[in-house]
Amino acid sequence: MFDEFLLKALVEEQVLTSSQIENATRLAAEQSLSVPNALVSMGMITARRISLFRALTCECAYLDLAHYEINILNAGLMPKNDALRHRAFPLFCNNGITTVGMYDPLDLDSVDQLRALLGTEIDAVICEPEALDSLIDRAYSLSTHQSSQTQTKVITEQLTSGDEPMVAAVNQILLQAMEDNASDVHINPDEHELHLRFRIDGTLQKRPGPGLAAHTGIVQRLKVMAQLDLTQTRRPQDGKFRFTHTNKHVDIRISIIPTVCGENVVMRLLAGCSKLGSFEDLGFSPDITPIFEECFRQPHGMVLITGPTGSGKTTTLYSMLKQINSIDTNIITVEDPVEIRLPLIRQVQVHAEIGMTFANALRSILRQDPDVVLIGEVRDEETARIALQAAMTGHLVLTTLHTNDAPGAIARLRDFNCPSFAINSSLLCVLAQRLVKRICASCQAKDKPSDVMKKAFGLEDNKDMFVTGKGCQNCMNTGYKGRLGVYELLRMSPAIRDAIDNEGSTAKVREAALADGMIPMWKDGLNKAKLGMTTLDEIARVVAVRLDEDGQGLPAADSIDYRMSA
Repeated sequence: MFDEFLLKALVEEQVLTSSQIENATRLAAEQSLSVPNALVSMGMITARRISLFRALTCECAYLDLAHYEINILNAGLMPKNDALRHRAFPLFCNNGITTVGMYDPLDLDSVDQLRALLGTEIDAVICEPEALDSLIDRAYSLSTHQSSQTQTKVITEQLTSGDEPMVAAVNQILLQAMEDNASDVHINPDEHELHLRFRIDGTLQKRPGPGLAAHTGIVQRLKVMAQLDLTQTRRPQDGKFRFTHTNKHVDIRISIIPTVCGENVVMRLLAGCSKLGSFEDLGFSPDITPIFEECFRQPHGMVLITGPTGSGKTTTLYSMLKQINSIDTNIITVEDPVEIRLPLIRQVQVHAEIGMTFANALRSILRQDPDVVLIGEVRDEETARIALQAAMTGHLVLTTLHTNDAPGAIARLRDFNCPSFAINSSLLCVLAQRLVKRICASCQAKDKPSDVMKKAFGLEDNKDMFVTGKGCQNCMNTGYKGRLGVYELLRMSPAIRDAIDNEGSTAKVREAALADGMIPMWKDGLNKAKLGMTTLDEIARVVAVRLDEDGQGLPAADSIDYRMSA
């Protein structure tokens, strides 16, 4: 009956014609579909518009579940069987009235049964069918609530005192972070509020979360999962655990530190090896990909990846390992921590408190007959010198440094008292990188750069067109979705080796690299902006194009690369 009213309204409002309805009716009969679903499958109308017309027909409010954050405790108000049977879920409870998302609010029998089941007055709202089904599945999959009425009442009584809500709350936080592709989860207690924030595409974004009263229980639950000391609340603790849901799993690194308002929690979600893409997926340009691959496929030597924390160095390292990993290659890594587990590769975790430092571990693994050695980071002189010696004695060494650009890696190695002859004999290349946000493909639109950006990047008026993101539901109105790298690759050459032998400054090394064809990082970013992959503002923010005191851009693009900083 409801569908009949809906179809009549669609025709009366001239959204669809009678012939379209007839075609959809025939398809529905052939494929055992409802007529509205047939209309959607034929592309005549969207599911969202169908739901809006449903709301108009039955004079009910419409709720977009894309903007709804599940309150996991609501799953305890109704058994799953009833939620599926009535195709309904309790969304909010206020002043004795429960707002229930429904597919068919005109089904008065279902409304009466829901009222009796919940024991409150209900306010029915229309939701999109697929979104409602997904919400029900997700809510009950995160909970261990049983379907019987008696057990539901028992669990409802436990919601304020038992451990079950904390398990459900933690599961919901982690699942939401996985669905949002967050890299980090921050649980930050304040004096009067508990803040939940996700780092998405490099930016922290606030999310609805549990109240401050739940903070202690959530922290205790996380400590249990990471096998940390439950009794210790006055010193930092680090750990790791694996979260699994519906055959999907993610490794999570957790850090807990005490603050004046309670224990602060930060969790890093580590992507599995199956998510490691190609260099093209990472944002490598066709100009540097073959050169870089040639370098790390050498039988011996050192490949350095540089950049600040959070610039994607580890992902690049793992992508290299994935390409060269084979049964006839012995690869050993020393990491702090081991972030992604890879098959066939022996991965060693640093434990400084028991003397297992990078340097000590490196000495030991060189006696394990390795072909390739990955060192998570060169942090001190001892590690740097052992790594260079390993590269000179027949091993391929892959590692990282914290420097602002590729030429700066030479000066950094000198700071570790590495002799010039050792650098020249072992170093194959240095890749410097940053991560910038990708423009959302769903809301991109043409854009003209500001005068400041034109001047900063040396652009000619009216010759270059760019793209920006307007903001949409897909990208949470940010205009960006996902990230990609911008790079500069310094490959060792006779000119660069001469500059190193002559104790040349970083500027001299950079000058030699540019003369040999190195594309500076700012120019790689500019090329990606011209291709519509990111924006000039994002390149300027990440690669740090500096403006004069009066807000004007740099005098010429050629001077930008000498002023780059992290």
